[in-house]
Amino acid sequence: MNLYYTEEQIAVRDAARDFAQNVLKAGVIERDTHMTYPEEEIKQMAEMGFLGMMVSPEYGGGGMDTISYVLAMEEISKIDNSCSVIMSVNNSLVCWGIETYGTEAQKQKYLKPLASGEMIGCFCLSEPEAGSDATSQRTTAIDMGDHYLLNGTKNWITNGSKAKVHLVMAQTDAAKGHKGINTLIVESDWDGVSIGGKEDKLGIRSSDTHSIMYTDVKVPKENLIKEDGFGFKFAMKTLSGGRIGIAAQALGILSGSLELAAAYAEERVAFGKPISKHQSVSNKLADMSTAAEAARLLVHRAAWLKDQGLPYDNAASMAKLYAADAAMKHSVEAVQVHGGYGFVKEYHVERLMRDAKITQIYEGTSEIQKLVIARNISKGIIHEPLLAHPS
Repeated sequence: MNLYYTEEQIAVRDAARDFAQNVLKAGVIERDTHMTYPEEEIKQMAEMGFLGMMVSPEYGGGGMDTISYVLAMEEISKIDNSCSVIMSVNNSLVCWGIETYGTEAQKQKYLKPLASGEMIGCFCLSEPEAGSDATSQRTTAIDMGDHYLLNGTKNWITNGSKAKVHLVMAQTDAAKGHKGINTLIVESDWDGVSIGGKEDKLGIRSSDTHSIMYTDVKVPKENLIKEDGFGFKFAMKTLSGGRIGIAAQALGILSGSLELAAAYAEERVAFGKPISKHQSVSNKLADMSTAAEAARLLVHRAAWLKDQGLPYDNAASMAKLYAADAAMKHSVEAVQVHGGYGFVKEYHVERLMRDAKITQIYEGTSEIQKLVIARNISKGIIHEPLLAHPS
């Protein structure tokens, strides 16, 4: 694994950092407080190519590698995790899923506008009774000959009211269990699609999270992704890549918390010296810095494996598990370093602490990541290959 970034990767990172610090930061507190969707900011991200970073230029994307993507995700996530989750869903789940498994017609019709940011997409897997247990889909897609008839409710959908393109997992044959699940491309303005109220969340408050209801929605057969029964595998493979994006988000929260805590500790004087010189505070900063480096290596390892065409499922779960837990732990410590100031919005760390919690939950809880890792251990997969590309 190359530990040195290319000039292109550095340029992407610096562009994302500049945008986050000089554009996103100015209004992030107000957007968070009022749950205001970052409409203009997302348009600017689209113009900069951040919504289709890894999509082939053939379909209007940036054709960038996964390392570039996670570098940009980290920088955006230091400042505004509502924007970074919108970016993650569109890149990791929707665009990647359609480009990897969609037909040429689907790519021409949907991937191009998604990659350019002309459209935003959403990934519809979770349900009221199907979160971690994604096999228990209650949404149904009945084969009507030339179309499917879609009925059901999806929960916790990022980009819920803004997305024009929905990737919907639905049960077509209950007798087959998870092998009877399909993935369908649904357009938001079709008859029978309705959007529930916006969720009032602990963190990522300006991102657009809704329930979506499908009532007798007619989905053309040409909008089936790949084949009958492929839906569960599609969801799991897509989520595996998505976990790299969320791991990068958690890394951004962690590294952003460290930067804020370190800067404050140099400014704040107590007992005649900066609090960074007090061992109780310096130990916290040392632990945060070490955790950030460990998380970064895990995230970049998973991204590198993906770029090399090597197995990365286990690495993605490890990266997300570690980065999310570290983000939660050390964002709390960053608030502690700030003392009373950390408890108010002006200093930003309390928002990062609230945002950190969701990284332990969505795209597979920390408990699910441990289950994935443990199952791989039982199969004899202790680590994934680094040195040799399969011939």
